[in-house]
Amino acid sequence: MFCYKVYIWGDKAFNSYDPEYVAPTGKNWKLTLKNQNWMDDFLGGTDEGRAHFISGAASNIGLYLSFMAVSVGYSLDVNRIFGGKGTSNKLEFSFTCARFTAEAHKTTNTGRMSTSFKLPGADWFRGDKIRADAMKRETKGLSATYFFNNRKYARAAAYCFSKFQRRSAGSALIGFSVDNQDFKVNTDVLTPIQTDLLAEIGVSHVRYTDYCISGGYAHNWVLSPKFLLNVTAMAGTGVKHIHSIDGRPSANNAALRGSGSLALTFNHKRYFASIQANVNSNLYISGSNHFSYTISDFTAMLGIRF
Repeated sequence: MFCYKVYIWGDKAFNSYDPEYVAPTGKNWKLTLKNQNWMDDFLGGTDEGRAHFISGAASNIGLYLSFMAVSVGYSLDVNRIFGGKGTSNKLEFSFTCARFTAEAHKTTNTGRMSTSFKLPGADWFRGDKIRADAMKRETKGLSATYFFNNRKYARAAAYCFSKFQRRSAGSALIGFSVDNQDFKVNTDVLTPIQTDLLAEIGVSHVRYTDYCISGGYAHNWVLSPKFLLNVTAMAGTGVKHIHSIDGRPSANNAALRGSGSLALTFNHKRYFASIQANVNSNLYISGSNHFSYTISDFTAMLGIRF
């Protein structure tokens, strides 16, 4: 009885909506098939020059099971499914209610990358493509976002499919995030020219953690009873902790973070489909030192509520 009372209190406190704007779906469980296509972009440099790495598109497919506000799932590299060598994977967890959303993820990518280099006083020049497994990019992150207009705006309607947005509404946002990035180059599989350039520029191994506070705005447009369009944008600042690697001292500097998302969702009875685009970028600039990392993805989803 006590647990039930706590649940009722929590549901009213954290998951209450204005019924003129948001309606429940009547189902607590969801099964979702997700195809995610994404690429990452790393730009880094020091006084000795700059290096730019852009990956090819990685395609992952995963199955996700959700109960009410909690969702967990796992995705695999499409190449691995068809007998090839996998080069990327993602592990994600999310919790969404009326007042806020919280997310955690871990991403690993070792796919091929296109390279460009710039030495002092010279123009950018394109290098050879770096083979798969030559540069490992691993990211881990936690984030939480609060919705100020949480009675009328439902993020869950656009991204979690657990609510229906009846009338268009938007909300100001505030959030915090912790992002850890680790980029390590395996110089044993690079050409001598690539190895020399990376050693000279000083970006052969970079690891840092960002702690940021962000603000922004999100809006749900109800295009018809079955179609919903969402646009979300956030920007913030905080502290970037650069970890000590290869004898270099650790340091703390200002960090910038930006993110945006777009979703078009279709609902028909128990079934739903959605296409979504997301971009997340972390940036650090201090004098001539510059490091940025951006992940962009395009996702298609099909699912059923039960």
